[in-house]
Amino acid sequence: MANVVVVGSQWGDEGKGKIVDWLSEQADIVVRFQGGHNAGHTLVIGNAVYKLSLLPSGVVRGGKLSIIGNGVVIDPQALVDEIATLAKQGVEVTPESLRVAENAVLILPLHRELEAIRESSSARIGTTKRGIGPAYEDKVGRRAIRFMDLADLPALGPKIDRLLAHHNALRRGFGLDEVKPQTVYDYLAGIAPKVLPYMDSVWLLLDTKRREGKRILFEGAQGALLDIDHGTYPYVTSSNTVAASAATGSGLGPNSIDYVLGICKAYTTRVGEGPFPTEQVNEIGRIIGERGREFGTVTGRARRCGWFDAVLVRQTVRTCGIDGLALTKLDILDGFDEIKVCVGYRLDGREIEYLPAGEQAQSRVEPIYETIDGWKEPTAFARSWAQLPAQAIKYVRRIEELIGCPVTLLSTSPEREDTILMKNPFET
Repeated sequence: MANVVVVGSQWGDEGKGKIVDWLSEQADIVVRFQGGHNAGHTLVIGNAVYKLSLLPSGVVRGGKLSIIGNGVVIDPQALVDEIATLAKQGVEVTPESLRVAENAVLILPLHRELEAIRESSSARIGTTKRGIGPAYEDKVGRRAIRFMDLADLPALGPKIDRLLAHHNALRRGFGLDEVKPQTVYDYLAGIAPKVLPYMDSVWLLLDTKRREGKRILFEGAQGALLDIDHGTYPYVTSSNTVAASAATGSGLGPNSIDYVLGICKAYTTRVGEGPFPTEQVNEIGRIIGERGREFGTVTGRARRCGWFDAVLVRQTVRTCGIDGLALTKLDILDGFDEIKVCVGYRLDGREIEYLPAGEQAQSRVEPIYETIDGWKEPTAFARSWAQLPAQAIKYVRRIEELIGCPVTLLSTSPEREDTILMKNPFET
């Protein structure tokens, strides 16, 4: 039995929700291993639509154990609110179905306020203003409040003082009132009883379940191109989004990961600031955006749209060790006379086959396109290769050649049944 990691192979929003939900039916445990409630998954199950930001997708599947790993930064109020929202939809999340890592870092109101201030400046990155970045800063600065700290309220005083020594200095620089230690303490003391029942030693729990032969599905947020190390820095998220983070973000050793499934759209989108070589700020980009309903699950922001960039996906295949690709939203390209695919870049007069790490160089790369004939017959709702137009199959095969990775799963609509499976990741 294989343990599978699912990662986005572009800038996020690739349709991971449907794929993770589809795979979670075969898994015993679903683990969220990085990010925060700045990411979102939309799950369509029958007539019900679930929008998840922090909770693993497995929570909507009865009998599945869902886990939030130590690599996630957790806004405790957002956690409480999301559990309450699901309850209104008839999904009960209990301590038996959800466990949260005791060593996960908490997002506090002061983190949200700090990020909002930064995003109002000319140096904005294009974040969701949810406090994710400042919380990760406190984590690596060794001053964060962690989930386990809620279980020992009398010991919080020195930890809050250490946190505020940093944050109040920043606030004074911005001309803001300082945060009083009692304010932070009262907030934490009030939220603690609501979330502590979910706390666990996740690394130990996962190791036990692995030894029992349970199937574990690791669910990433955002996409590999937003990785703090390997993404389009500084226009990235504040955590490692590549597949290797599944191990560090859960406490399970890397030798426990058997298969990495990358999720990828048949075109490219991006939310927020930063380089986007194949972006189409024209009628084509508008059509793709409208057909694909390209609006963020969490923010509602319109996504930037463009042609498929094989250079970037080939790069993430390597940095994530992707074994197979799930290609989504092929149906959005139905009806185009011709479709372009980026096969290389031109930088300062020379051709290159990768995205350079430097911000200035990234902004100067020009895409080299290959033009592929489109198809007029619909691919929407297809459930087998035989139902696909021949030219659509040629498009998929050309993508495989360019990125050096097989397409093992094809999605042709938001409905989970509209999926063409070539290889089951859990049966490797």
